[in-house]
Amino acid sequence: MGPVYTPALTKESTIPPRSIADLQQRLAAAHYVADRGLAISLFLALRLQRPLFLEGEAGVGKTALAAATAAALGTDLIRLQCYEGLDVGHALYEWDYARQLLELRMLDRADTLDRAGTRRELYSDAFLIKRPLLQAIDPLRGRPAVLLIDEIDRADEEFEGFLLELLAEFQITIPELGTVRATEPPLVILTSNRTREVHDALKRRCLYHWIEYPSFDKELAIVRQRVPQAAAQLAERVTAMAQELRSEHLYKVPGVSETIDWVAALVALDRETLDADAVDDTLGVVLKAKDDLDALRGRKAVELLDRAIARTRDVTPSR
Repeated sequence: MGPVYTPALTKESTIPPRSIADLQQRLAAAHYVADRGLAISLFLALRLQRPLFLEGEAGVGKTALAAATAAALGTDLIRLQCYEGLDVGHALYEWDYARQLLELRMLDRADTLDRAGTRRELYSDAFLIKRPLLQAIDPLRGRPAVLLIDEIDRADEEFEGFLLELLAEFQITIPELGTVRATEPPLVILTSNRTREVHDALKRRCLYHWIEYPSFDKELAIVRQRVPQAAAQLAERVTAMAQELRSEHLYKVPGVSETIDWVAALVALDRETLDADAVDDTLGVVLKAKDDLDALRGRKAVELLDRAIARTRDVTPSR
């Protein structure tokens, strides 16, 4: 089952965003830097009650947007992580067969078996394991959740077909219980890293936004939001170095999450700047493939660092 994140509620967060600027401010308060184009797409998804389909390379902030949106709206984040072979049972609901069998044995020993009554008792909400999709449309939910369907491109096409029906009506039928319909439909955010093409029929149900790798200024703003304790020069140089790394032909191109991890790692090592020794010591934090590490260690890394330093401002290291 995907985790359910419940952010701390404030009076402001429980009120729907009044404008795009208001939404951007709330996301910033949740440590997410959203440009106007992305904020517009999210704002329209909220206003029109349409799913938002996000595509982009790994590590550009698609998943993080869903978490920040839940925090900005003061609601729950329910995450369904997709993978090859994901079936409806693991995404929607399952019956707790072990508990049902135990209950049946207890009833049998008590000699209180009644076929119709036993069936009603065994197939009740008490024995229903609600997976992320059912959690999101639970009619008992007091406010609409944010439902993140993460990496939909990793699931099978058959699962996509099921999602088409669910997203159209926000209801499902459980044969033993009847129809379950959301009283407060969730905000649905789907993400894809484009490991395969998602069917057009699913995309047509959604608003669409492609998230690019951020510019230097935007990525630096993200780093400062996420690792505020980092020295100014350290944040600038690591961000510039990450931008330079993306210009290389790498097997695994580092995303923004790797930039943040790199800065956090250097802060943990009490570094206030990025130099050749620090790059050599910590390059494995940002590059996750042996071939990439082998290709960039040594002289090539120094060359990229020199280019990174040249594009940054001269900032005196400080806390």
